[in-house]
Order: sequence, then C-alpha cells, then structure tokens
Amino acid sequence: MMQNQKALWRRAHKNERGQVLIGLTLWLTILFGVTALVVDMGFIYVYQSELDASTQAAALAGAYAMSQLNATTDSTTAVVTSYSGVSGNKNNALNLRTVAMMTGYPQFKCLSTVTSVFGVQCYGPSGSNAIVVKQHVVVPLFFMPLFGGKTAVLSSTATAAMKGSQAAPYNVAIVLDSTQSMRNTDSDSNCHDTRMSCALAGVRTLLGNLAPCSQTLSNCGSVTGGNVANSVDRVSLFTFPPVASDRVANDYNCSGNSPNIVNYAWPFPGGSTYQIVNFSSDYRTSDTAASLSSSSNLVAAVGGKGGCSPMQAIGGVGTYYAQAIYTAQASLAAEKVLFPQAQNVMIILGDGDMNATGAHMPGASPTSGTYPSVKQQCHQAITAAQAAAAAGTRVYSIAYGAGTSGCATDTAPTITACQTMQQMASSSAYFFSDYTATGGSTSCTSAAQPVTGLNQIFQVISGDLSQVKLIPNGTT
Repeated sequence: MMQNQKALWRRAHKNERGQVLIGLTLWLTILFGVTALVVDMGFIYVYQSELDASTQAAALAGAYAMSQLNATTDSTTAVVTSYSGVSGNKNNALNLRTVAMMTGYPQFKCLSTVTSVFGVQCYGPSGSNAIVVKQHVVVPLFFMPLFGGKTAVLSSTATAAMKGSQAAPYNVAIVLDSTQSMRNTDSDSNCHDTRMSCALAGVRTLLGNLAPCSQTLSNCGSVTGGNVANSVDRVSLFTFPPVASDRVANDYNCSGNSPNIVNYAWPFPGGSTYQIVNFSSDYRTSDTAASLSSSSNLVAAVGGKGGCSPMQAIGGVGTYYAQAIYTAQASLAAEKVLFPQAQNVMIILGDGDMNATGAHMPGASPTSGTYPSVKQQCHQAITAAQAAAAAGTRVYSIAYGAGTSGCATDTAPTITACQTMQQMASSSAYFFSDYTATGGSTSCTSAAQPVTGLNQIFQVISGDLSQVKLIPNGTT
C-alpha cells in the first residue's frame, strides 16, 4: 500500500514539471513585453522631445521673421522651414529623418490676447501677430514589432507671438516737439489737456513698461549719474527747438523757471543742446516697481514727480526736425559704443509740419534744399530719420494731430505733414498716428497700427520693444 502511494506521488510530482515550464514561459513573455514597451516608450519620449524642440525653434524663428521689415507669408514660411525638423534643415535631428510639416502650416494668426496682454498689433504678414507651427513624424519601434506595432506617429504644435518676452537692452532716444503749438489744448477725450501734457503722459506710460534693470533683481540698486549698475533699458529725452545748456535743468529741477530757447544754427553754437536729460535708467527702482521714481531727473522732466513742473513748450523760433534727429542719432551711436549689446531706438513725436524761417536758421542755405537749408525742411527730416535707420536704429514716429497739408517749405516734390511722419518711420509697422487729436486729420491713419491716443500708442511701442515669445497652443 505504501509503495502504491509513493508511486502516485512521484507521478503527480513529475506532471508538475510541465506546469512550471508553461508558467515560466508565460512570465518570460510578459517580462519581455514589458521590457519592450519600456524601451520603445523611452525612445518615443526622446523622439517627441526632439520633435517638440524643433517645432518650437521653427515657431520662434517664424515669429521673429514675421516682425521684420517687408516680411511676407512666403519669406516667413521659408524661415520656419529652415529652422524646422524637416530633412536638410537646421533642426533635423539624427533620430528623426522623416519629419514633415503638417498640411496648412505654418498658420498666421491675429490673436486678441497677444494684443491685449502684450500690446502687439496685427501688423505681420496677412494681418498677423502670432504664428502656429505643426510637425509630425513616423518613427520605427525596436521591440514592439514582435507584438504587431511597427511604427509610431508623433506630432507637435507650437505657437509663438511676435513680441512679449523681455528683450535685450535698448538705448531709447525720445525726440519731442516743444514748439509753440504744443501749448495748445488737445480737446480729444483721450487726454483733454495741453498737447505737451498729453505727450509727456504718453512717455510716462513708456517708462512704466521698460526695464530699468534685470527682472531678477528686487531692487536696481544705487544710482550714479542717472544710471543703475546693471541697467537694461536706458532712455534719453531730446526736444526741439534747442535750449541753452546752462538753463536746460529748468525743464526738470522744479525751479519754476523757464529754459532759454536758441536758434537752429550752423555750426551749432556751444552752450546749446537738444538733449534735456542724458541716457538714464533710474526711472523705476526695479523692473517690478509699479510707480516711477521721483528722484529721477528723467521722470521729473516728463511730469512724473509731484509738485514739479515738467518740460515746457516755449517755442518762438519755428519748427525744424532734422538737426534734432541728427543730434539724437549721434548720441545713440555713442551710447551703443558703451553698450554694444543694446538695440538703438528713436521715437519722434510731433505734427510733422515744419516752418522755421531764415531768421531762426543762421548759417542755413536759403536755396539748396539739402541739410542745412531753409527749403525742403520736411524732406530733410525724412533724410535724417532714414540715415538713423540705415545706421541700425529702429525709428518710430508718432504723428500727433498731423494734417494732410503743411510743409510749405517743400516743393518739387510737395509733401504733407502726415506723409512726413509716415516716411520718417523705419517701417510701416513703426508709424503711429493720433489723428483724433485736435487739428488732426482722419485721413492720417496707420494701417499697421490702428491704435490712437498717445497713452495707447506708447503702450504698444513698449510691447514692441520685446522679443518673440512662446505662448500656449489654442490662445485666442
């Protein structure tokens, strides 16, 4: 009996050996499958990361290209392709050899959020301010083919705005008309004050948005000569007509006294200046500070210091832009030597009409029409602004109540005050017009920048003084 039981036990135990083999095979299959999934998912993660990086690079490059002078959909698309992951281009990774741009992309968008948050109007190709890029790629799998999955299809989308991120440093020269006409009242609802007060309020808006120092600093630190140690955006204020150097401080020292106006003369007399305040970065105590610094001469000059009279509009010698523009550009060039990484910017504000007489332009030619001359004054201003642009300066012009007449000194060809301001801008995207101001013409508008009101205009310019920025997909 005992022998029979032992025999039965041995036979049962012998039969279990096959069950272990089956179990082992099953577990090895599961283990191999999990390993294959993990390995292939790791490769997919790497592939997706590379595809995302190339898509974002293409979107950023496209956003920059579309903001440039004379950009078109074709030229921008070519730049997008050049920085994409498509074979033969800059971001075609070794692991991704079959990347393709999705049909219908890139897409040019006019996003209201980009306008409202960053102040960027839709002046890019096809009336856009952002671009959407979408790529896809089919990638091979290494182990999953054993389970029926040979490839994986990956896609990536990136959206970039033309502007919005903190930019490299700027040297900003603001050239303000302070002639007699700037004392007149602008009854437009956007300001309803003297034209000079309205203009200075716009400049304060700009100063509230520029970066005095790095956004990583809680405080810009000590100030020397109007500048902090690690300045980012430096701003200088110029005006015309010129003033006597020994009285220029009256435009910001709260004395209540007036500066002395001098003639537009050649050679320019010593002891005279167009520059009211040197390049300064002390206009706010930090990049996050909400208010302007009352200890800044620049802030005082533009009316940001309580109880202190700002820069005054005195006039008396007519209006002539060219010499002030050449002077501002020379100062920008000198500042560029000190801060070579900075982009030079000039903002010119006025009504565009010029009427200085020979009595107030000693040394100027009465007949030649080329700088310096009593004739063709509006064309001389355009030439001066275009020379600044040719030297690398970005020139914005703001037509403040400009008309579709004026420029009586200019003949053959004739030109209007509005056309003068348009042609001074280094790009159509850099021309603005507050045509609702008293004396302005509704025919003097900017197709690329439809905003009006000086505060809004300076808000848009401050947004434009930034760089391309990735934004969430689906932004409206």
